[in-house]
Amino acid sequence: MGRGAFSLAVALRAPYFLTIAPTVVELRPNHAAVRVRKWWGVHNHIGTVHVIAVANGLEMAMGVLAEATVPPHLRWLPKGMELEYLAKSSSTLLATADTDPSDWEHPGELPVRVQATREDGTVVVRGTIRLHITAKPSQ
Repeated sequence: MGRGAFSLAVALRAPYFLTIAPTVVELRPNHAAVRVRKWWGVHNHIGTVHVIAVANGLEMAMGVLAEATVPPHLRWLPKGMELEYLAKSSSTLLATADTDPSDWEHPGELPVRVQATREDGTVVVRGTIRLHITAKPSQ
């Protein structure tokens, strides 16, 4: 599938992602990047990308990373999110999520590093999305 079709399929699983007009631009184990388009539907009162739209992009990046990375005997569930707002989101953004291979070795809490970057390279939001990793129940 192309990027657009794949991104639409992901967003249809969690329809609120459609509001950010996402495109998955990179996906491999332990890394994902999602483009969050700057358009009027995600603007705040000053015409920049609303921070909740940014958070949705970061959550989508984390989610596709988790699906691409989680070992078959484990499952994941978001547990919390801590974000720092560093600069105005005045352009289309690249939302990235990263983990280390060793993070997925055992059940427990897993911190996923996330950040959103403007087209000029400025990081506008940085933080962590914590996942709760557990063993899949036996069938």
